[in-house]
Amino acid sequence: MPLAFLMNKGLLTSVRNAFLSGLLLLAPLAITVWVFGKILNLVGGSFRPLFEPYLPRSWQSLALLWDVLTTIAVLLIITALGYLSRYVFGQYFGGLAERFIQSIPGVNTVYNTVKQIVDTFSSQHRNLFSKVVLVEYPRKGSYTIGFITNKVRGEAQSKVDDELWSVFVPTVPNPTSGFLLMFPKQDIVELEMSVGDGMKLILSGGAVMPSPPGSRGPVAVQNPSRPSAMP
Repeated sequence: MPLAFLMNKGLLTSVRNAFLSGLLLLAPLAITVWVFGKILNLVGGSFRPLFEPYLPRSWQSLALLWDVLTTIAVLLIITALGYLSRYVFGQYFGGLAERFIQSIPGVNTVYNTVKQIVDTFSSQHRNLFSKVVLVEYPRKGSYTIGFITNKVRGEAQSKVDDELWSVFVPTVPNPTSGFLLMFPKQDIVELEMSVGDGMKLILSGGAVMPSPPGSRGPVAVQNPSRPSAMP
């Protein structure tokens, strides 16, 4: 086969590959421009005739500019209506629904309990609990789960010699109530589990047991009423 033919074939292959690379590079940009053009024609082209007759004649020739400005204005209006419906109408109708539920005997008790639990462990209040700890309570040798809420040395802590940390010990299974206890730092065992895992442990009454550090899976909880199988 002639050498010139091979060289021409290699050149054509190189040009073809370069063309395809350039096409793949420009395709996303071209599609994006095409989509935005369609949006401008659909939104701006639909609303521009409503105010275009009131513009000076010299400004009416800037059709593309007015399409862009009209599209932006329509999108801002839609966004404002969304915020209005969410934070104004949503709160209004949400308040009506809550008042209706509060007026039903029995249902309002369940609703208030669930609402207290959700509010207590929402993302806003969860930040109050900085660490899950293990403390001896209500007597020595008996341990319970608590959450550190403060390590600042205030007036109460200044009255004793030890460094006291504030620990919130919730009740089970209703963690919206509990006890504020101040323990010496050396009597607090800090745990590696997250605050969320500590909440699950308390809400489940100990049935949901987080895995220990370095474990690959959750701890198997055995039913104490069922005897273990003999080997």
